[in-house]
Order: sequence, then C-alpha cells, then structure tokens
Amino acid sequence: MVVEVIFELVEDTAKLTLIVACLYLALGAYVRRKQPNWSEPLEKRRLVVLCVLVLGVTVLKVTEDVLGGESGPFDETILVFIHGHVSPRLTGFFEAVSLSGSATVMVPLTIITGIVLLLAKRRIEASLVIASVTSAAAVVYVLKTVVGRSRPTLWQTEWYWGSSFPSGHTLVVTAFATAVVLCISRIVPAARGVALSVALLWIMLIAGSRMVLGVHWPTDVLAAACIGAMLPLVIKVVFELRHRQS
Repeated sequence: MVVEVIFELVEDTAKLTLIVACLYLALGAYVRRKQPNWSEPLEKRRLVVLCVLVLGVTVLKVTEDVLGGESGPFDETILVFIHGHVSPRLTGFFEAVSLSGSATVMVPLTIITGIVLLLAKRRIEASLVIASVTSAAAVVYVLKTVVGRSRPTLWQTEWYWGSSFPSGHTLVVTAFATAVVLCISRIVPAARGVALSVALLWIMLIAGSRMVLGVHWPTDVLAAACIGAMLPLVIKVVFELRHRQS
C-alpha cells in the first residue's frame, strides 16, 4: 500500500512538472510573438512566473481530486492522525490561532496596513495588499459556492459558514502574508528573510489550526495556501507590467 502511494505521488509529480514546463514554454512563445515588450520584464521574473505556474497547476490537480472524490481516503487518514496525536489541551491555542485568520481580524488588519502604506507614500504596495486580500475573499466565496464540499464530520466541531473547500482562513491569511512579504522586500530588502519566516509560520499555524479543529480537510488548506500565495504574485507582476507600459 505504501509503495503504491509513493509510486502514485512520484507519477503525479512527474506529470505536474511536465505540464508546468510546457506551460512555461508556451507562455514564453506567446509573449515573444504577441507581447514582445513583456519579454524582458518576464525574463527577469522567471522564478515568479514558474512559482505561479507550479501553484496554479497544483491547485487544478487538488481541485480535480476533490471534485472526483479521489482525495477522500487521504484527507480522512491525515485528519484522524492529527486528531489522535494533538493533545486536547492545545485546543484553546489553536482556536486563538484560527481567530487571527478570521474576518474579525483580517478586515481591520488589511485596512490599517493599506492606510499605513498610503501614509508612507507607498501607493503600489498598498494597492497590492488590498487587491490581494479582496481578490482572495472573492475567490473563497466563488469556490465555496461552486464546489459545495461538505465539512469533516469525524468529531463534533464548531459550525462555520459555507462549504469546506477551500479554507477561507488559510487562503486570505496566505494572500495577506504573501503580499506583505512582497511589500517588505521592496521597501526594506534586508528584512525579507525575517518577514518570510514570520509569514510562513503564521500560514502553517492557520492551516494546521483548521485541521486540528476538524473544520477543514487537508486538501482544503493545501489548495487555499497555493491560491493565496499565487494571487499576490500575479497581481504584483500585472502591476509592474502596467507601470512599465505607462
């Protein structure tokens, strides 16, 4: 059984790698032919472009598995393992962590961050943060409505609005944290490493809390993290291309 799972994982990874490579080559050919003025800036950002493609393809694969019901055994196994190995005494901690990713916290935090950046005359950075969080919230609403996945019922949990896929807390927090890291990288490059470490820790705690509390499947938080990281990267590239053309 373990060998079969490993083989399937390797096979899926190879397929996704091939798809990403083909998409990257196709995008490069399109840009050189239709948008030659984008060639140089995109070449300088090829790592960002590759990250976006990897994240996008991963989201499509996970979504396909969720819609096809193929992720069920994997999701249930992981949740049962987490539930059996995380002490109930930590529930309060993870509830507090989860609260930090709720709308109650994220809405004012986004507004305050945007205002601070505007006061610092960082209009592009402020737009990046606000656009990232706004688009993340919109994606959450659309996907929850379209997919309509049932939340886990392996044990009694708190009720939450909407379907399980994707994790709204994880998606919005990842979008906000990624956008802030990109802003700090532009404003204070020396602080990039610290900002990235804090962002990754927050994202992992949020994603973990949603599973520990039993309100999301692992694939819910995986897809959410990928989408949340992808949105600010795409928005950043679009902003820079538009700024280059103006």
